[in-house]
Amino acid sequence: MYRDGARQPDFDSWQDAHDDVLSRGTGFVWIGLHEPSASQLSGFAQHFNLHPLAVEDAVVAHQRPKLETYDDMLFAVVKTIHHDLEGHGATAVVESGEVMLFVGPNFVITVRHGEHGNLRGLRRRLEADGELLARGPSVVLHAVLDNVVDNYLEVVHALQFDLDEVENSVFGGAKRAADTNRMYILKREVLELRRAAAPLTNPLRFLADDRCAFVAEDVHEYFRDVLDHLSEVVEQVTSFDDLLNNLVRANLAQVSVVQNEDMRKISAWVAIAAVPTMVAGIYGMNFKYMPELGWRYGYPVTGAIVIAVCVLMFRAFKRNGWL
Repeated sequence: MYRDGARQPDFDSWQDAHDDVLSRGTGFVWIGLHEPSASQLSGFAQHFNLHPLAVEDAVVAHQRPKLETYDDMLFAVVKTIHHDLEGHGATAVVESGEVMLFVGPNFVITVRHGEHGNLRGLRRRLEADGELLARGPSVVLHAVLDNVVDNYLEVVHALQFDLDEVENSVFGGAKRAADTNRMYILKREVLELRRAAAPLTNPLRFLADDRCAFVAEDVHEYFRDVLDHLSEVVEQVTSFDDLLNNLVRANLAQVSVVQNEDMRKISAWVAIAAVPTMVAGIYGMNFKYMPELGWRYGYPVTGAIVIAVCVLMFRAFKRNGWL
């Protein structure tokens, strides 16, 4: 429980802490939950009069980022993103979780899903800034959103590094199959980040609006700063998506060129091999009357002609770029 920007001594229960806030008319409680069940959340829902639809979303999880307002409560859902890179040069993996917030006039309830998005460090940073924390529950909402968007920026920078590597490998003669696999994995990661970041634009714009009654008067500008960072993330993700589309097309074009070159080489060698194959096939039919069968130099002359024709064909294909 926090009052005047300072954390108060622990109470025997969260109910006692909230009752103390109600009786004194100052301060607020911050309750943190991790993947609660419906029965575990029901007690909080009854005590704080949480909307049933919001409670259902908090239990089920896997929600789209959103912001919903009720009579005396605000419910927000944000996705947390973690970028995992195992070893140098390995393909990074974007993993997502969720943080849901119930924000009222004198309480904040955070519900986390997934292993990422721990708020312990965030809580310590807020407790170190009593002046900011004294502004009420909306400061906690801002801190969570700011922390999530900052993580988005870190993931964007990591993805930028991976995309630069892929771009260099595509146009630097690296193995095409490995590049294609990695590009599709990066494409999936970029889409995951887009699904987390893009839907937050309108909620943050609403919170930054001076008319939002759930946000303290002097906290609106903080949400505007978060909105600016989110806009940067969305722009970067959009550019990443376009770049990956171009890289996929360029890589497929290069693969097609390589395959065409291979087919031309194969065709040229088949044409050269067809000359001795045809001559051998004719002489292998064992007719009684055949050209040069009775001539002493027939075999050497025929062999020399075959070799000469093959050499001429090789030079012609080489000159035309087929070999």
